[in-house]
Amino acid sequence: MNVSLTPARDHRADAARMRAARLTGPGHIEIVSLPLPDPAEGELRIAIEGCGVCASNLGPWAGPEWMSFPTEPGGMGHEGWGRIDALGPGVSGLAQGQRVAFLGQHGYASHEVVPANHCLPLPDDMAFPAEPVACALNIFRRSGIARGDRVAIVGIGFLGALLTRLASDAGAEVIAISRREGSLALARRMGAARTVPMLDHHAIVEEVRGLTGGRFCDVVIEAVGKQWPLDLAGELVAEGGRLVIAGYHQDGPRQVNMQQWNWRGIDVVNAHERRPEVYLSAMQEAIEAVRKGRLDLSGLITHSYPLDRLAEALDATRDKPGEFVKAVVTCC
Repeated sequence: MNVSLTPARDHRADAARMRAARLTGPGHIEIVSLPLPDPAEGELRIAIEGCGVCASNLGPWAGPEWMSFPTEPGGMGHEGWGRIDALGPGVSGLAQGQRVAFLGQHGYASHEVVPANHCLPLPDDMAFPAEPVACALNIFRRSGIARGDRVAIVGIGFLGALLTRLASDAGAEVIAISRREGSLALARRMGAARTVPMLDHHAIVEEVRGLTGGRFCDVVIEAVGKQWPLDLAGELVAEGGRLVIAGYHQDGPRQVNMQQWNWRGIDVVNAHERRPEVYLSAMQEAIEAVRKGRLDLSGLITHSYPLDRLAEALDATRDKPGEFVKAVVTCC
């Protein structure tokens, strides 16, 4: 299923105000109307067209002990794109009406003000969340995958599917491991050489052992963010191999089998990037890769919801109905 990322209509009743979603409690969202913010020196205001829904939102959505409510308006949304509708003093090289992707943290809203140097022009015929594609590119870069490597990817959602494509295009042999048959079929379409259902821990280990002649994998990417997949991923790494943590672990501390990790002499890479300049560079690479057809997002963004149905988008991201891969929220 492919979805249109172009907003269907304008929900703003008053040009001097903005709409934003905020989390008021576990599993509860309200839409608020606020004064339209003005950009300061070096900033610009973006009329947000859409924002991707990230699995990292599911922790706050569940209402863990560390959360406080209500959240900031627009908060959790960090995969936005839109058009510039106001420029602050001192901004050059960008123009009103120009479509941009941007680094922000309040994208579940009709507008967001961000530093101008956190924005990148999007071709006018392109509308997609560049930030999560950049996330995949950063993880791939830090994984050090090379031609001829055997790579296991544990968890095939939007991120795991993109990493499967990047690794297979680089000449690696990819073993994709995931719960749903639809996810495994997606991994095959993205270039996986082998797929393994993520059902029984011991059975998976033995199947990967057999597929690799007992050596296991040069690189294993854990892309789920839960304890059991992390345990599994550690067991699939070959001696001297590399374990790459791509899943976002936010529901508590983790235990690891340090005896096994020590014995195998593996490298462990936390592949989450936080430096804005690195993220922006990867976003530019993502825009170019999609524009030139090196990365095809068709079949990866499967569901679209208006802003006032953000709760449904979050539930779908958690429950993964049907052939769900990733949702976006259209904001204006």
